[in-house]
Amino acid sequence: MATGTPRMFIWVLFLFLWLKTNIYVCQQFTISFQQPSDCGTDKIFDISSLSCVRCGPNQISSKSGTTCVCQTGFKVLSSNGATVTCQQCPAEAKQAVTKDGYGCIRCPGGLNQDGTCQCPAGSVLVERDVNGNLLEQAVCESCSPAEPAFSIPDATGSRCQRCQDSFINTSLSCTCGQGNILVGGLCFPLNNLPTSVVTTVSFAQSLLVQSVWFSRHLHSSAAACLVFSNLTACQALGNMCVMNMHSVSGIGNDACGLYNTIYRATAALGSAQAISYWRSNLPWLFYGDQPGLASRVLRTDALPARFSFKGASKNTNINFIAAVYNARGDFVKWESAGGGSLQLCPDTAVRIKAAYTFGTAYQQSCVLSVSKILTDFPEPLFYDIFMDFTLSSGERKLLAVPVRNLNQLFNGQLVNQGSNMNNWYLSRRILLVDTLTGRENRLEAQPKFIRVAASIRISFQLVADTQKGEVYPPLITVSYSDIAINNPDTQTVPVSFTVEYEMDQKEAQIKTDIALGVLGGVSVLYSLLKTASWKRRIASPIIDLETILKFLLFYAGDLANVFFVITVGTGLYWLIFYKAQQFVSVLLPLPSQEEQFVTYVGCAFALKAVQFLHKLIHQLSVDIFFIDWERPRGKIMEAAGSTKSIPTPVSIWRTYFVANEWNEIQTIRRINPAFQVATVLFFLEIVGFSSLALRDPSSALKRDSEAYVPQWSLILRYGVATAVWLIIGSLQILFFTVFHERFVEDKIRQFVDLCSISNISVWLLSHRCFGYYIHGRSVHGHADTNMEEMNVNLKREAENLCGQRGLLPNTDTQTFQISITNRLRQQYDRILDPLTRRNGPSRLLDATASPFEQNAKAYNTMNRFLSSVIDHAHKEMDYIVKDKLLFERVIGMEFIEPMDKSLFYNDESHSFSDVLYYGNEATLLIFDMLFFCVVDLGSQNFVLAAVLTYLQQLLFKLVRNAISRRNLATKTLVDERFLM
Repeated sequence: MATGTPRMFIWVLFLFLWLKTNIYVCQQFTISFQQPSDCGTDKIFDISSLSCVRCGPNQISSKSGTTCVCQTGFKVLSSNGATVTCQQCPAEAKQAVTKDGYGCIRCPGGLNQDGTCQCPAGSVLVERDVNGNLLEQAVCESCSPAEPAFSIPDATGSRCQRCQDSFINTSLSCTCGQGNILVGGLCFPLNNLPTSVVTTVSFAQSLLVQSVWFSRHLHSSAAACLVFSNLTACQALGNMCVMNMHSVSGIGNDACGLYNTIYRATAALGSAQAISYWRSNLPWLFYGDQPGLASRVLRTDALPARFSFKGASKNTNINFIAAVYNARGDFVKWESAGGGSLQLCPDTAVRIKAAYTFGTAYQQSCVLSVSKILTDFPEPLFYDIFMDFTLSSGERKLLAVPVRNLNQLFNGQLVNQGSNMNNWYLSRRILLVDTLTGRENRLEAQPKFIRVAASIRISFQLVADTQKGEVYPPLITVSYSDIAINNPDTQTVPVSFTVEYEMDQKEAQIKTDIALGVLGGVSVLYSLLKTASWKRRIASPIIDLETILKFLLFYAGDLANVFFVITVGTGLYWLIFYKAQQFVSVLLPLPSQEEQFVTYVGCAFALKAVQFLHKLIHQLSVDIFFIDWERPRGKIMEAAGSTKSIPTPVSIWRTYFVANEWNEIQTIRRINPAFQVATVLFFLEIVGFSSLALRDPSSALKRDSEAYVPQWSLILRYGVATAVWLIIGSLQILFFTVFHERFVEDKIRQFVDLCSISNISVWLLSHRCFGYYIHGRSVHGHADTNMEEMNVNLKREAENLCGQRGLLPNTDTQTFQISITNRLRQQYDRILDPLTRRNGPSRLLDATASPFEQNAKAYNTMNRFLSSVIDHAHKEMDYIVKDKLLFERVIGMEFIEPMDKSLFYNDESHSFSDVLYYGNEATLLIFDMLFFCVVDLGSQNFVLAAVLTYLQQLLFKLVRNAISRRNLATKTLVDERFLM
């Protein structure tokens, strides 16, 4: 037994632990879903357990469904807040429950449905004495509707109260007698108002809603305003006109029609604040309906305040203050608009404040949930907006700010949506959100429609030719959106708030057009001159289709320069004068006004691209030949054992070497393109010059991360980018010209030196009868030698122990512009004709000669021919050497046409680089810059523009090298396999 007891204890403990473990494992955390409507009349919804709980005896559920109350005929015996005990009133004594539910009393008459005593109309029920003691029997006391009491029962029927003043004033009683009008619980005598009013409101311009708010308050507000000069009623009437979008029709019994009727009827009251449009007792809603009134209001007088961006007198603060009213017409408060009261989109205080900094183009937009709008704006607020400023005398003044409501109808027309200011009808009061007008049947119901200020734009216009920061009164432009309520949780509304600053751009546009016209005319003349020069250089007097096409190509390049000068000048003008001004005298063009400028930039880029491709194609098709002056220096036996000797072969490697060097300098430039792009990007993005392109007056390069960042000005963005690009490019060219070419290397002059050392001249024809000649004939007579002899020759030349390198004796001029005769060109083409026919019909080919033999024969023939021409061996194709006139160099045209003799013009400037990238740096620099700017204006991303600019530079460089290598091999008869 002693042994069994511990064992039993262990089994019991094990069973207990097992049961407890299973309890925790099997416990569920779910409940049944119940709501108050599921509980019925005998149960309530327990807000603690979230379930239905049965009420106690003689109890039923209250109207809220969360508490129990006594049944009809039962009084409260005891209550501690949580539980109620009910007791039935004695039925044999015909007692009823008192109104407070805590007693039973005999009634003087019948009973109401809720079991309380009933009194006749005009009487109140008295159940207790003045000390609160319950009477033995309830008493029905009659109220006195006549003078002097003028009393009627209150809504509860428990006391008499004085009847509404309109009844007393109209009929000297508490009843609205015959001949009077009972509207909205008020009594009015007959007046000038219509007997019926329009209480329907149009949403989305066509859908009508029977507004319960208008039904209850429109007629009564208008009557109280007109008859009793009730200020609150007048404000409420004005608010309903604002709810109706200030729309005026010919019927006269809608909200604005009633307002205008009262406005005319109260003319004898005079004006408020000495403003003719502001009638005493009435809110100021309109500026009048005279044609052209809007332009007089907005463009006649400047603001008393002066704005400046810098200096001791800096003033960029815009102070708006608003008189705020609720829908019932009560004045709520004066409120500063700078706190974001006019902005529906949430944001930080710092960014919101930026909207009221003069000169900062502000734009804020967001998408709001309809459900949030319904929650945050149960009733609309109305704003009369003024501009607050202080005079020099210290007196504080308010200037009314006009409103242009784009939804306003005047006789069925949307009068404010046009661009003609003279047709506008300005108004005053605005609202942001209206969730009240669209309610039908009950004010507590969800609205059928809501109206939201989807776009608010505040615009300032600068006074023309001002130097003191004068601006005209601002204009608030509001556009409302009507939203039909279907599913508020999923519906959204896009809204925006904008502050703009503008000035009259007509004068600037006229000046731009004049400059474009004048420079465009000059470019036509210059293009004609280029075309005439081109015709002379190709020795063709006929004006044909090719001539017209060439003129258009020249004109495209010159017109591109015109657009480039105008756009860069315009961008720099706005950048300097807007950002550096102290007193405001200029304001940036609006984004819509920048479209023409962007078009000009696009034209500049497109035309410059045509010019660039024209030059590129021209460079890829030049005629070039390397004249080898080297002659055999001995003879060798033709074959082993033969007694016949032949001249020693001249090495071709010097020609290959010069050809490779020429091929390498095809795409060298005066700048480093990669460095140019990287440096521009560094200054724009890292240093922060891009901040100068923001539409605000600040010149700071670094901005606070929490501050508002305005949108970009495309003109400023272009001005900043072009300024940085041109400055860096100019500095590179200056460094390259002054330092690099003098102290490091000058590849162009090095190439000329290489030709002299290699004993090879370069014959280069960029046009049919015009081109360049590099005289590379060695002063030592030969260059195909060993190292020792080469060093001796160079030393003799350094010590002036030999002749000079120039074409003419005792001269150093090695580079020439050449204008050759037509006879010389024909002979040149005749030598190359067998090679040209290789691509023609097969019947024209010489089947006995291989292509290699044809090349070798043509090369030797051309080399001998050009050598003899340079040596004056052909009298019929002779030439003379002369200097070019200054005017000829300036206009790029030769006045003398070569008829009998060719002309070699001394050219110390090495202008043969015109057929290379090197001689077209200006075109390349401008083309790259315009490409960079066009990409940036399209994407507003300097990084993307830099990457694409660098890629296009690489692409064109690869194309240029590949095609020029092929052209070099074709024209010089050098095997392309030896061109690296």
